[in-house]
Amino acid sequence: MRIVVLGTRGFPDVQGGVEKHCEELYPRLVELGADVIVITRKNYIKEKIGSFKGVRFVHLFSPKLKSLEAISHTFLALFKLKKLNPDIVHVHSIGPSILIPLIKLSGYKVVMTHHGPDYMRKKWGIAAKFALRVGERNAMKYSDKVIVIAKWVQNYIEKKYKRGSYFIPNGVTPIDIKSYDTDNTGNSLIFKKFNIRTGKYIFTAARFVPEKGLDDLINAYGLIAGPEFKLVIAGGADHETVYSKAVKNLANKTEGVALTGILYKEDIYKLYANAALFVLPSYYEGFPISLLEALSFGVPVLVSDIAAHKEILLPDFRYFSTGNVGELSKKIEECFKKGIDESEKDKYIYLIKTYYNWDIIAEKTLNVYKECVCD
Repeated sequence: MRIVVLGTRGFPDVQGGVEKHCEELYPRLVELGADVIVITRKNYIKEKIGSFKGVRFVHLFSPKLKSLEAISHTFLALFKLKKLNPDIVHVHSIGPSILIPLIKLSGYKVVMTHHGPDYMRKKWGIAAKFALRVGERNAMKYSDKVIVIAKWVQNYIEKKYKRGSYFIPNGVTPIDIKSYDTDNTGNSLIFKKFNIRTGKYIFTAARFVPEKGLDDLINAYGLIAGPEFKLVIAGGADHETVYSKAVKNLANKTEGVALTGILYKEDIYKLYANAALFVLPSYYEGFPISLLEALSFGVPVLVSDIAAHKEILLPDFRYFSTGNVGELSKKIEECFKKGIDESEKDKYIYLIKTYYNWDIIAEKTLNVYKECVCD
């Protein structure tokens, strides 16, 4: 069975939730016998490798323009489909889905993964939000099968479109936590570079876009009098904006804040493993892989009370009211001091292994493909 994938920038080590999702999912599908070809946006792929863990790549130009990148890249990819001859075209996210009717007219079966109604994100203007809504409508109307990564998204589209879907969440890869402890690795350059001490920093990893609430986090940290811990933020902006510049300026003016930029997986894992607290102050998420990663490391977390975060049943004290900087500041201090006990840690590790396991996710996805081909 040949699968051609659209709607991702590419991988490995490309920033973004969809990109992490695809990097973990498709090599496993190859192991299960699928022939997978991913059409990447070549300006994001630093080394123009031809394949990754059995997944073949077709690198294709896309303009690096925030509102036009996804749809223009998907349009150009349509001209590759005949040569690639897929059994299924798998489209990720509602932006690229605006062109699903054209894919169907070309005679291909389409599986679409809905990563969340992106028109809820603050970064999009009126025209972009309209296009995203059209993309979602086209996906719900014309796709052969729809996968959703979160229960709240499944409920949302069922109510709005009366459309059934398959719930297959994001996942995480089991990690040998001890190998990332700075006492054991013998390699803590990332800690030396940013003057970070094990257990003496709070951490987040996110793109610099408004819905991530990074300005709230920095302001909340700035309200803490003489904090005994640093705030470390990993990530950056795909496209430099007024907001991303404002976050950097605010961070530079706030003592104790370290911006690491976009990091490779190994350094990200070291920062997870040795953090005292992981904080995710988002106003919007589809279903955050970064939160799953933090929990897989047994790190205590503090997150905003949005629907996506509440799908993982955390204790009430691990949520704060979205956008409430004062409450966030107080809870950062409280959660830093409280840490996490072994029973809570064991609960999360069990949840990760049972419900958010990429091997199980790959098998469920393959079953959707088989149903699609047989229909």
